[in-house]
Amino acid sequence: MGENEKKNITIGDVAKALGVSKTTVSRAISGKGRIGNETRQRVLEYIEANNYRPNPMAKGLADQKKYNICWAIPGDSNVYALPFFQRCMAGVCEVTTATDYDVLISLVYEDNISHLKRIVENKKVDGIILGRTMVDDLAVKYLKSMNIPFVTVGSSKETGVIQVDNDQENACMEMTTALIKCGYKKPVLIGGALSHMVNTTRQKGFEMGLKAAGIEVKQDMLFLGNETSEEVEKAAESAIKAGAECIVCMDDRICRDVILKLRRDGVNIPGNVGVASFYNSDLLSGNQPQVTALQYDPKELGNVACKTLLRLIDGEEAPEKILLGYEVLLKESTQKSVNSITLSKKH
Repeated sequence: MGENEKKNITIGDVAKALGVSKTTVSRAISGKGRIGNETRQRVLEYIEANNYRPNPMAKGLADQKKYNICWAIPGDSNVYALPFFQRCMAGVCEVTTATDYDVLISLVYEDNISHLKRIVENKKVDGIILGRTMVDDLAVKYLKSMNIPFVTVGSSKETGVIQVDNDQENACMEMTTALIKCGYKKPVLIGGALSHMVNTTRQKGFEMGLKAAGIEVKQDMLFLGNETSEEVEKAAESAIKAGAECIVCMDDRICRDVILKLRRDGVNIPGNVGVASFYNSDLLSGNQPQVTALQYDPKELGNVACKTLLRLIDGEEAPEKILLGYEVLLKESTQKSVNSITLSKKH
């Protein structure tokens, strides 16, 4: 047989060739357990000469790891949120591919984490990455109680939780401040469910931007808790009636619904009202005029979250909160005569 046709040898093949037990080979590979130095050296030299590479299952038996991690994503997210989670997962898989780990996917819901519980309690994985955080977070509370390594993509109110997030608060504050400097004296915020941590964080950033500019936060500047397109459209109509000069949308889906509503009503963007989004995505990329938005990198989120989780699995420490960068993109939707620019990039 040619070199590429050689059969991959197993731990049993190594044991048989050297006249030792599989346990001895396993101990030599892992560096754990009682084994003589001479025997260990014989095993290591043999596997080196024969190109032996432990598969993840055998390796797991040696060091008590499963070499699986769980990527837990919301089962109740809408179709427009899927690209975010897919890009996060691409970042996760980029790390696992290089480290012999596999990824199990679990669907979690705001009030139902039974699938996640089954994975944890059946000891299927070494750690978890939660793709979404809630204000009252069943998944986070459960994982804390199980004492299993986990990382959240997004901020958490719970103490002692390792979090990886974009700097949402400062990003939203900076964009709000920029819009006010563009001449908008009454920006209003249209947002989604306040049970989601990302939405409460973005609201806080918006209000911080208003206060930094000396603008009082009034009730008719906040239209929150809109979960359907119909609710968003009603909020947009109310915002226009309340004298909104610029409608700031909590995310890309809300922004799309607002733009469609304003077009149907004959409201010119940015002539009659400016429009901006606290999250940019492909959903907004083809819009004319181009939309002022915050740009994040979901793949980087997944990548950093996975590297952080693997450090925790290996018993290393990690900072409680890692904040990643953002870009504030000023586009034509909030500028009547200025070309598109990148206002800033924060890391």
